[in-house]
Amino acid sequence: MNILIVETVWMGKEKYKFFDITLLTVFTILPTLHARQLAAITPKNHTVTLVNERYSRLHFNAYDLVVIDYVTATALRAYEIADTFRKKGVPVILSGMHASALPEEAKLHADSVLIGRTELQWLTVLQDIEKKSLQPFYSSTPYDDTICLPPTKIQLPRFVMTGAIEATRGCPYQCTFCPETTFSKGTGYYKRPVDEVIAEIKTLPQKIFTFYDTSLTIDPDYTKTLFKKMKGLHKRFLCNGNADVLASDPELVRLAKEAGCICWLIGFESISQRTIDSVGKKTNIVNHYATAIQNIHTHRMAVIGCFMFGFDTDTPTVFHETLDIIKKLEIDIPDFCILTPFPGTPVFQQFEAEGRILTKDWTHYNLKHVVFQPKQITPHQLLQGVRQMYKDLYTPLYSLRRIMKSLQFGLYPFFAVFARNIVASMNSRRLFIEQEKK
Repeated sequence: MNILIVETVWMGKEKYKFFDITLLTVFTILPTLHARQLAAITPKNHTVTLVNERYSRLHFNAYDLVVIDYVTATALRAYEIADTFRKKGVPVILSGMHASALPEEAKLHADSVLIGRTELQWLTVLQDIEKKSLQPFYSSTPYDDTICLPPTKIQLPRFVMTGAIEATRGCPYQCTFCPETTFSKGTGYYKRPVDEVIAEIKTLPQKIFTFYDTSLTIDPDYTKTLFKKMKGLHKRFLCNGNADVLASDPELVRLAKEAGCICWLIGFESISQRTIDSVGKKTNIVNHYATAIQNIHTHRMAVIGCFMFGFDTDTPTVFHETLDIIKKLEIDIPDFCILTPFPGTPVFQQFEAEGRILTKDWTHYNLKHVVFQPKQITPHQLLQGVRQMYKDLYTPLYSLRRIMKSLQFGLYPFFAVFARNIVASMNSRRLFIEQEKK
């Protein structure tokens, strides 16, 4: 079969900038590698074309099968693509976080829906198509020690500066706002064999790559073993981690640096312990934030600190209070977003039951629109507060200070901080422009 797999669909009138930061997924989660993994394990008797609409134009050519992976903010574009191909008589399969959360909605635009991470069922799906017995839904199966997660290595139709890999999958913490609670539901937490991960890293053509794991601090012993074996590979990488382990385990932080880590992304989410406790973020103790950042900086790595606004405990003072704390913490790349109740998450279910969902226009579910009624502030206060956070922290002076300070960490961390600060500075001027015009 001639198969098209659409890795990322595109919303907007122009391509993303080279270093742009996409806000299409939850702030502490990177876009899934699911589509890329399906392409990597497709038998060689099939021809696979992989398209990422952020970089490549999609052509509605003749295909025998189309698979579209998408998130909530791009659902309408995914459905548009799906409907166009189905009108041409091409069977369409939909997958991704939004399809997993609302499979019945997805099925209105598809011949079949993959629910969760379904690489283990992919070969069965292809066989069913050939037997003309494609099922309407395919669900992911629980992970166990007998499974083997597929690699992400596949020849991409463009130059890609940074690689991507996955060592672990899932998250046991189940924060109420995180779409991972829906996407990996029933599958648990899984760790690939370390030697398997090392072998894949060696095949990456890029010098720099990103671990797409939800967090590499969930099992510190596993991660320490991985980092020890990464010494000497001469790679550089970015990864996600939780504040508790990064504050309490300096050995893991040291091993990360020795393995080639240049930057840790931490979902701090809030400076209020009450807020952290209310959303089930068990890994965060606000009083430990400074220690985690100090440990990372001591070993000459940068910190991306992510903060979310709009929780039920947030009052109008939260923005000014957070701004003061961020300046004291000396976070290299502060990122901000608006709490977004993604379908399938506990917070979506809560807000819907309380009648607080303001819109189900999925294009607005991108972390920069207010799509629900906050409890202690108005939607306008929430939007303007986040917008002001960007304006205050990404002035040319503050950005330059952070960039120059990162020189002490070395060349690679410096370039990471430089690029992300430049992009965030651009975003501070344009992210909320459509709301400002209203």
